[in-house]
Amino acid sequence: SHEKICRYIARESQSVVVSVGYRLAPEHKYPAAYEDCLTATIHFLKNTEHYGVDPANVIVCGDSAGGNLAAAVSQTLAGRSDLPKLRAQILIYPGLQALDFNLPSYQQNQGAPLLFRERAAFFALQYLNGDALHMQEVLEGSHIPPDMRLKYRKWVSPDNIPEKFKVRGYKPHKPHEFKAELFEKVKRFCEPNLCPLLAEDAIVQRLPESFILTCEYDVLRDDGLLYKKRLEDNGVPVTWYHLEDGFHGVISLHDYCGFSFPAGKRGLDRIVKFIRGL
Repeated sequence: SHEKICRYIARESQSVVVSVGYRLAPEHKYPAAYEDCLTATIHFLKNTEHYGVDPANVIVCGDSAGGNLAAAVSQTLAGRSDLPKLRAQILIYPGLQALDFNLPSYQQNQGAPLLFRERAAFFALQYLNGDALHMQEVLEGSHIPPDMRLKYRKWVSPDNIPEKFKVRGYKPHKPHEFKAELFEKVKRFCEPNLCPLLAEDAIVQRLPESFILTCEYDVLRDDGLLYKKRLEDNGVPVTWYHLEDGFHGVISLHDYCGFSFPAGKRGLDRIVKFIRGL
């Protein structure tokens, strides 16, 4: 799925690109994928000379679920003094939270390919539990206790989304009644290694320079916008690129089986430009 993208980035940015073949859900539940990516990144940082890479210039990058993993790995390594510091993180339409599936972008793009709103919750639950039995209740917001929702509101809230992104058919959503037994099954959604948007400020402040790509027609758009705000609020330099005509997965469809979307090429070239500018 990512061979051509990796080759393109390597060639155009003149970088060494390593792609991690992490274990996949539902056979391998959280935290398997995260642990695989962390292990691979630590191994690489300890052996940069073997790959002919400057240890001061290592970037983690991922798209979609990979963007989630790159963000989580970046946060974990921010606290490590025994390893070279990451130079940057590149998050391409990342999924960063599973508290609120009713943010403006989730409502506006619920039926937009390639990632429907229901599929986003389905995949999050598959990754967490290996099943998606409670998908409907999670979509309705019954899975998070009111006090916790209040605690995280400073980070996960439509209030933090710029107004211009709410004009296209958004209605404020009131979560359905909280179900304690459901929370017991999904409470790890509140772990930053699974939902990096929930990391404390002390962690976020230590993150490296960041590039975030978002697409207008993507349920995950607001996850990227919320994380952009968190990084900026904590003094982390952020380069943000928004594809007005982009949709979830558009980068992967650059030159894919005869497909080619101009938005995907523009996004990829902007990523390359960021890497070359570091």
